[in-house]
Amino acid sequence: MSPLNFVNSDLKQKADQLMDELWSGGVNIPTTSIEQVSYLMFLKSLTEMDEKHAELAKRTGSKYKMLFSNSWAKYSWRTVSRLSGDELYNTLVEVFEKFQELPNLSEMGKILFRQAHLKIYSRPTLKSVVSIIDGMDYNDPQKYDTDVKGDLYEYLLSKINTSGTNGQFRTPRHIIDFMVRLLEPKPGDYILDPACGTAGFLIQAYKHILEKNTSKDELKLGHKTGDKLKPSQHNFLKEQALNGYDNDGEMIKFAIMNLYLHGLESANVRHFDPLCWQNDKDRKYDIILANPPFSGSIKKEAILEDINLNTTATELLFVKYMADHLAPEGKAAIVVPEGLLFGSTNAHQKLRKQLIEEFNVLGVISMSGGFFRPYSGVKTSVIIFSKSKPQNKVWFYELQNDGFSLDENRMPINENDIPDLIKKWSDKPESDKSWWVDINEIKNNDYNLTASRYKEHKVEKIEHEDPKEIISKLKILENEITSGLNELEKNL
Repeated sequence: MSPLNFVNSDLKQKADQLMDELWSGGVNIPTTSIEQVSYLMFLKSLTEMDEKHAELAKRTGSKYKMLFSNSWAKYSWRTVSRLSGDELYNTLVEVFEKFQELPNLSEMGKILFRQAHLKIYSRPTLKSVVSIIDGMDYNDPQKYDTDVKGDLYEYLLSKINTSGTNGQFRTPRHIIDFMVRLLEPKPGDYILDPACGTAGFLIQAYKHILEKNTSKDELKLGHKTGDKLKPSQHNFLKEQALNGYDNDGEMIKFAIMNLYLHGLESANVRHFDPLCWQNDKDRKYDIILANPPFSGSIKKEAILEDINLNTTATELLFVKYMADHLAPEGKAAIVVPEGLLFGSTNAHQKLRKQLIEEFNVLGVISMSGGFFRPYSGVKTSVIIFSKSKPQNKVWFYELQNDGFSLDENRMPINENDIPDLIKKWSDKPESDKSWWVDINEIKNNDYNLTASRYKEHKVEKIEHEDPKEIISKLKILENEITSGLNELEKNL
């Protein structure tokens, strides 16, 4: 049976139905809705995994102690999903508040259910939501491809259409995808997103490595299994490669659930503020991908002394943190507000000077202002650099269209420069959308890295007719009009 794509499955319809039920039942904040769905999906998935392990143990004659046994049996999805009314509500209140104490629960599960509370108060709504999730057989490998549950959850996350209080907002998947493709993470790389949000960059990096290490036969079937990877490489990829932090406890829960549903329950993501809390000071990473918060600020006394940038602006501090944590030959791709590239404060110029003089700036991708709507209309760029010997010039690319309209609706359109960018990235030729700038010119402009600052503005030369010829033509035209009027007058 060929794998069924999420978009063409009934899961998309059920996901929309879930959000509609929650909205009409009084849970009308998208982040709260997805949080509640996350808890319920995790309970269902964990129960199914528990049953699968028990069945396998029974067939092989091995021992397995079920998670949902003895006093915990009443909290299994099979039991809970058959309840209704107050009994369902009261049982789920207990589940949410006690779940982190479940014996042998993974560390990821414990973080997910830390300070968890049931917030679906309408009993009919709660029953309806449980019933919809119960009917989602997203774990059936015969019906769906192996990543459909991850696609389902990412679709739910797309419902978060407002930016956070610190200026963070969800990065569209196609933007994440081209950034990952430009950096080309490989097996054995340590990968970091220090402002990981819902873990989009980490998951896309994982998928990219699998795709690049899948045999042609598997790819023809639509599978990206990474079958060319050795078992040790698979283990490293799932257990050590992916690292993410976020200072928003709610976002970390979304990241955990997203990773879990992509089969990455051992990834290292934590509720942690890397700008303020010391952690693995000397740890370096081969690949860093991020869209850090814009327009946020931190109390000066809370910032780590190591960052040493004399600013409280989060967009500057995050870039400095990431630059400091790159391994030799490591590469970073970071979404930054345009102001970071031309700002005149000492901190702005100090950061850009460090990037130009101590790193190899591989490229600056200028993006149109509408790329992050409806979350934000801020003009942004992607700056890409490596911890290697600086070169004597920087490549700029003007990404005018990304396949979607630049208004609030972001509807699909035909114009899309991303394939052209990816095609040009290796050789970096000059074109109507791309150009090279000498490093000395950048230094002489206070290390300004704005693409438009260096774009050659071609003035189209317009050839004008000789005024005498124009007058001559006007006289001829005037005579023709006069002659025509005289002829018309004779015929009246």
